[in-house]
Amino acid sequence: MSIPPDQVPPSSTPPPYDPVPPPAAADDRNLAMLTHLSGFLFSFIVPLIVWLVHKDRPEKAYLVTEAKEALNFQITVIIGYVICWILTIIIIGVFLTWVLWIFNLVMCIIAATRVSSSGTYRYPFALRLVN
Repeated sequence: MSIPPDQVPPSSTPPPYDPVPPPAAADDRNLAMLTHLSGFLFSFIVPLIVWLVHKDRPEKAYLVTEAKEALNFQITVIIGYVICWILTIIIIGVFLTWVLWIFNLVMCIIAATRVSSSGTYRYPFALRLVN
């Protein structure tokens, strides 16, 4: 005797992958690109604003995902700047600050171009602090 499909209890285990957000509108894709690009000028401010404004709107899932990714990366960069500031005691922090700034600039440009062309980007070196 089998159980009818409407009486089967739902599975409590989550899917083994992150669900892919639906395709984004052109406006959302452009705003996501600007969110990534703004990282080297305004640090975490623009990604935080975009995330806070759109986080409760399910139709903006793509934009929220990209804003969280940019926000996580910029928080990671700020932690790197704090470490560089501490290391200025032994002079190496001054050089590492410049290296980190150039790295941030390059990664923001790469992320913006990938979001513009393929639609999504995940930074390789970012702490995932905002979920």
